[in-house]
Amino acid sequence: MQKPSNKLRTTARMSCRFMEQVRFLAVVSVFLVGAALMTTPAHAAHYDDDEVAQGFYKTVFGAEIKALSWGGQSKRVKKYVAPVKVWIDNRARLNRLRTVRRFIKSLPISIPGLQVRMANNRKDANFHIYVVDSEDYVRTVQDEVYNDRSMEVPGQCIVRVLSRRSGILRSDAVIVSDQGRSVFHRCMVEEILQGLGPVNDDKSLVHSVFNDESSFDYFTPYDRLILNMLYSPHLRPGMTLKQVKPMTPDLLLYARKVTGLR
Repeated sequence: MQKPSNKLRTTARMSCRFMEQVRFLAVVSVFLVGAALMTTPAHAAHYDDDEVAQGFYKTVFGAEIKALSWGGQSKRVKKYVAPVKVWIDNRARLNRLRTVRRFIKSLPISIPGLQVRMANNRKDANFHIYVVDSEDYVRTVQDEVYNDRSMEVPGQCIVRVLSRRSGILRSDAVIVSDQGRSVFHRCMVEEILQGLGPVNDDKSLVHSVFNDESSFDYFTPYDRLILNMLYSPHLRPGMTLKQVKPMTPDLLLYARKVTGLR
């Protein structure tokens, strides 16, 4: 096992190649509006253990752009250990603040191992959510999240996660409000959940919002199992797939128990 590094590590996932390799690499999730038009089968009432385990491995380990997996952080567990404190900055004409707050407040019920609450102020938050109109999307990502006016910004929503082996330090999500209810809900659910750690997408996950070819705009039962495996008290940030695989039966048992999904 490699000796843990004190240097901040981040990883990257995004839908197009636009970032150059830097010391601090960001976990980036992007949703493209066109994907919402592609439908998938309704979720099954039961998912077998192997199906859930494969979804867990594919979303928790890996980054969409392999060249940006500097330091190997993309191949390690990323999760919050400290309580998640959320600050929502609504800048859109259509105020979505109540909808986002309701989703955030539902997360401790859906994911009992996750500590999350609304922050008292912006400075106190470690998860920032910007709700913007489409005309302000690119500028908000460039100025507020990356501080880089030259970067190319894909999609209609994006999340960046700053992580190291001891856990996620901060997440920043930018979500477009004015592209319709379904797109907004899809972006909100996917980016907020990916900001908690399962940062990779995979088009084989037909029951998941972590698939840009699916049409889900809600927190699916399949994804609830994945997030509860991730936030099992037995799973530590920085663990590798090799370390996690022997634990998988216990993680699945825990996730099924707390969700009531069989």
